[in-house]
Amino acid sequence: MRLAEADGKALLRRHGIAVPRGALLGAGENPSDDAAAWPGFVLKAQVLEGGRGKRGLVRSFDTAENLRDARRLILATLDDADTPLLLEEAVPIAQEIFIAVRVDGTAQRLELLLAPQGGENVEQSAKLVRIPVAEPTTPGVIFPAIAKLFPRELAARLSRYAIRLAEIARQEDLQLLEINPLALTTDGSLVACDAKIIRDEAADFRHAPDEFPISRMLAERAMTELERTARNLGFQLVETAGDVVLVTSGAGLAMMMMDLLADHGLAAASFMDNLRGAPDETMTERLKIARLLAARRNIKAIVFQTVIASRSLAGRVDALVAWITAAPLPKPLFVGLAAGHAATRGMSTDQAIEKLHALGVAAFTDPVALVKAVAKVVGHPVAQPAQ
Repeated sequence: MRLAEADGKALLRRHGIAVPRGALLGAGENPSDDAAAWPGFVLKAQVLEGGRGKRGLVRSFDTAENLRDARRLILATLDDADTPLLLEEAVPIAQEIFIAVRVDGTAQRLELLLAPQGGENVEQSAKLVRIPVAEPTTPGVIFPAIAKLFPRELAARLSRYAIRLAEIARQEDLQLLEINPLALTTDGSLVACDAKIIRDEAADFRHAPDEFPISRMLAERAMTELERTARNLGFQLVETAGDVVLVTSGAGLAMMMMDLLADHGLAAASFMDNLRGAPDETMTERLKIARLLAARRNIKAIVFQTVIASRSLAGRVDALVAWITAAPLPKPLFVGLAAGHAATRGMSTDQAIEKLHALGVAAFTDPVALVKAVAKVVGHPVAQPAQ
């Protein structure tokens, strides 16, 4: 779950992290009288996408009288008058710093990222350092790496600050806690001027269900009609800008297939994943959504890839055949099958493929061969391996 900046800063404030003074403004709402005394202002659209600065969704101005113009320009860019806006006091910045704590999925531990300058594309900076954060750890453990980038006194402060962020990430089940920029102000304070925070949705049961109302509202508004339908049917759908409807079960398999499609000049038009607490089997529901997606003019093919460990392959193939024969498919279908020994007691993989071939459906046990076949049929050249 990605948090809107206002919700993210509320989380930081709860843990004692300094953030600028600010107020959330609804449609047509004016700031409080206290804000009139601020030395400067920053108005930020509350959206869940990145790149707000490039899109003109963050605007600075000197006086409260300019608020109307800043608001008008932001809302005109979004073409959405109901977008919440965060009005903040401009912070006198002496130095911008990039600092983040994230989950290193490969090492299965937290990792600290730090750079002596903030801004966009800082992750590609040659001065960015990556420091593994063990549990438990102390500021002194990470200080030597930070001291290579900052003066000694500031490095010591940032070491303590980083440990606090790591502890917040653990307590709040965060996959990412990024502050960019962390402002070193002219009076020597450290202030989190922006916050990009992602919480692991699998940990929602450990937190209050009504937390982060702005983020939840924005996420709901951003969903397409089909994405809402899929959620009501018991699985998660994300529509993407692609030309191949991808039907899978589970995020790992979906990501692998999306990468394979991209390697062969194709792009997935859908990402499907399981929902926590949802029914064990939602294949029929996924296929219903796939047929609706495939009817669109830009779609060129449907890819159904399944991996079964112990469930019946025969049952899955029979359900797939029923879907295929229920009505003409709007686009060519390609099926990938991978089944464990227990799954093939009622039907072997070869028998399943033969049954699908009899219906004129291309079926494969090798996902690479499947994607190559899709690329050949829809007219995309097969990408060559990098040398």
